[in-house]
Amino acid sequence: MSQDNLAFVTANLLQPAGIDAAFLASALAQLAERHLDFGDIFFEHTVSESFGLDENIIKGGAFSITSGVGVRGVLGEKCGFAYSDVITPNAVMDACKAARSISSGHNCERVAITPQGVALKPLYVQDNPLLSLSRAEKIALLQRANEVARSADNRINQVSVGLNQLHRLMLVANTDGTICADVKPVVQFSVQVVMKSGERLESGSASMGGAYLLNELTNDNAFEKVALEAVRIAAVNCEAIPAPAGTMPVVLGAGWPGVLIHEAVGHGLEADENYTKASAFSERMGQKVASEACTIVDDGTLERRRGSQSCDDEGTPTQHNVLIEKGVLKGYMYDRKSALLMNTKSSGNGRRESYDYTPMPRMTNTYMMPGPYHKDELIASVDKGIYAVNFSGGQVDITSGRFVFSTSEAYLIENGKITTPIKGATLIGNGPETMQKVSMVANDLEFDRGVGVCGKGGQSVMVGIGQPTIKVDELTIGGTQE
Repeated sequence: MSQDNLAFVTANLLQPAGIDAAFLASALAQLAERHLDFGDIFFEHTVSESFGLDENIIKGGAFSITSGVGVRGVLGEKCGFAYSDVITPNAVMDACKAARSISSGHNCERVAITPQGVALKPLYVQDNPLLSLSRAEKIALLQRANEVARSADNRINQVSVGLNQLHRLMLVANTDGTICADVKPVVQFSVQVVMKSGERLESGSASMGGAYLLNELTNDNAFEKVALEAVRIAAVNCEAIPAPAGTMPVVLGAGWPGVLIHEAVGHGLEADENYTKASAFSERMGQKVASEACTIVDDGTLERRRGSQSCDDEGTPTQHNVLIEKGVLKGYMYDRKSALLMNTKSSGNGRRESYDYTPMPRMTNTYMMPGPYHKDELIASVDKGIYAVNFSGGQVDITSGRFVFSTSEAYLIENGKITTPIKGATLIGNGPETMQKVSMVANDLEFDRGVGVCGKGGQSVMVGIGQPTIKVDELTIGGTQE
């Protein structure tokens, strides 16, 4: 499939623009004519469509097509970058000349580059998800989800349903002669409800998505289950009492609670933060930075996952990268530039939001590996604490490692049992310190429902998050209980 992807992108993106292998070789030679450590030409074409339902009617719809090329030249810490939102031979050559101007030195002789395609492991289908259902079928799907949510509980006051799909073609050609291409489908479906119970209004939301086609939503009526899950969470919140405050054990549920690892640990392990020594994990390679229960990886090779890519946005094949192994820091996440500066190889984590941005080290699918315990054993080990199932948002300071996360679904643990739902619980701590306090890890690894988006440096990229149920012996809880 990978060679088919290269042929597909060439036929559907490059050839209509009048770009062939001979022109690519000439453009790369033009870029490499000045003295550079490396350079790349990144082509991208994305088609996206979205629909939104609110107040029982389809209130929004959008369709967009974006295409462009970005050219980069890197020399040490310096980076020359130029882009064009049209793909033509002249635009590519002009961008190459602009990007290479970061270097004033010429090579002794013109470099001859013969581009060669790189075989990549297929991770998802090549088809366009926008074409996998008709627009009438997509609208009917949203309307049915609205009906399911409203009929599930007569306290439902508002329902919002959203459907997003995109199809992304990319090709990156490097001055080392390698060419990689990727064709990725992405689907995201979400339901948010507001429930009115007496004078009390509470919300609930649920989503699903991934690198697949729209039939995943209709298989076994999966989209209806999303609507029912949103209703369930709203009903739980209607029964919730104010959260206690203080320092206590916390059990973090499987799946989306891994966002805490993503924010409080993952960003600190991106190489650019460590090259500049801005991370709490800087210069700690080989040291113990978490408890022995913690093994954390970043893996861009997982099939059909939102954060996966056959290759990163620099043309490096994505990898299974062990970041922390049994508590010991084993690796950072590198793009080509940070790897060059830190005298190592890229780990396949060079990512960009689109062609008009430069790559930087970014996570793909970041998660904690499962442990030996059953979830019930973790709960039973807590006399008084909190079971946090879901988060609504949070903040982290990469330099200090300090974080604050707000729960959207949480419960009290009393005498080894999950009891009353609570609201307003905020988890406060320090990433490295919190990882040292992880004492038990269950065997129930789950990933998020395929809707993760990560922001950094003004860019947003799709990511995956996961973890099994874990127990943190001590965390500060900011509560609302008087």
